[in-house]
Amino acid sequence: MVNKIDEITMKLMHYFITEKNYNPVILQGAKNEIWLENLNSDYKIIRIVSNYIHNNEQLNFDLYRSSTIIKKIKKQTFSFSMNTLSIFINLGDNVDEEKIRPSKEMDFVGIKDIDELNKCDNVIKAFPNIIKDTKFDEEGVNLYMKITDDIAHKNEENGKKAEEIFAVRKPYVTYALLAINILLFIIMVFVSGDGVYGFQTETLVKFGGNVKSLVLNGEYWRLIASAFLHDGFLHLICNMYALYVLGIQLENFFGKTRFAIIYLFSAITGNLLSLVFADPNVVSIGASGAIFGLFGSLLYFGYYYRVYLGTVLRTQIVPVILINLLFGIVTPGIDNAAHIGGLIGGVFISMGIGVKFKSTKSDMINGMIVSTLYLLFLIYMGFFR
Repeated sequence: MVNKIDEITMKLMHYFITEKNYNPVILQGAKNEIWLENLNSDYKIIRIVSNYIHNNEQLNFDLYRSSTIIKKIKKQTFSFSMNTLSIFINLGDNVDEEKIRPSKEMDFVGIKDIDELNKCDNVIKAFPNIIKDTKFDEEGVNLYMKITDDIAHKNEENGKKAEEIFAVRKPYVTYALLAINILLFIIMVFVSGDGVYGFQTETLVKFGGNVKSLVLNGEYWRLIASAFLHDGFLHLICNMYALYVLGIQLENFFGKTRFAIIYLFSAITGNLLSLVFADPNVVSIGASGAIFGLFGSLLYFGYYYRVYLGTVLRTQIVPVILINLLFGIVTPGIDNAAHIGGLIGGVFISMGIGVKFKSTKSDMINGMIVSTLYLLFLIYMGFFR
């Protein structure tokens, strides 16, 4: 026999997990309450609380305690907001909900039956079908069996999606990019005779360095070619290490074709922004603009999968980007404009090609529009301003 509170809890769990793609959050010490998260929903956290709440003081304490947990989740998942809905299904008669003032990002509602969710406009606005989709023909043990089977099937489906995204594959495009960069460097060393520690300006220009005066004169191919050239062994090694580390991950996440698009688009946008600020006769080379585009792409991907990558973004990726940008600002001879142009380009083109299982068609259309406008803006600023 399933009691009323357990029945409401199961029905709500079933709705949020199977219909709204929420996932359980495992918290130590959380008794008689279920936490669910979907960081792409209006309510990123749903709490279903079956604890008996006797009075307002106990309810206020519960909301305060949960707000401290939410702050930690917000930090760990690199989230800027964390709107939370707490559904209490066992409030005592002494609780006066009208006198409770939760924090800005937290809504709550107390119910004795799911139909009472109609009294909460915010809930119905966010989940308009919640009443209809929590109606079942089954009762008792049969209801329990159906709900557990449906949730298990949904969890299995989500597991397969995560496995598909994070599965390790051979990063052939990354290997090809590494090979092209290294091969061109070797050719430059033998053809120029300049050695491995740096090249004469004439050599860099000959092999395709990004020179504003030449690009404006019609040599547009330099916007791509310069991204495969490096001025010395140390320059090459640093960029190739970054390309290898980022490339093998992003090629797995996005696939070969989309990864290649991200890399080349970022290289072009980096070199275009470099044109805007460059001296007409200065030579700019290197894969840094494209690599910063990979950083931007990883930021965009990681934001969608920040349950898995939030800590990595916060403690590793963002600090590395900021340190490199700062290093470029204070160190002479580094083309920081190319870094910034590539970084922004990587974010925008990733929006356009989309993140598997996460991006909507509308998101991708908007991303392609933004990417096109960004590219046209850079072309205008570089060639016609």
